[in-house]
Amino acid sequence: MESPRFCPSRRGGRRCERPLGHPGLHRRQGLLWSDVEADPPRCPGSGEPGEPAATLDDGFPGGRALCPHCLRFVALDSDGRLVEHDTTDPGETDEERAGSREWFNTHGW
Repeated sequence: MESPRFCPSRRGGRRCERPLGHPGLHRRQGLLWSDVEADPPRCPGSGEPGEPAATLDDGFPGGRALCPHCLRFVALDSDGRLVEHDTTDPGETDEERAGSREWFNTHGW
């Protein structure tokens, strides 16, 4: 069973809590915004220093670092910096989401 997908729009770093493809304004705990007011998709953590996150028994997250801004696991470049990435990945698989969920349940925030 595929888990539900949520809208990737963000405003001030806060992610919309409505389902993917919703009509109307984006919403997060009483804050409303339009697409025009949304944050750009590129994560402000791109290019920041990082280090590989602790791994689970199955090897997840495979040498990637946890971005402190978007809480995604992203690759590091040869200088140990987070590669350029967006705050969300529309192609994220259920397997990746399950790995992230298990990682956060095991290691915390």
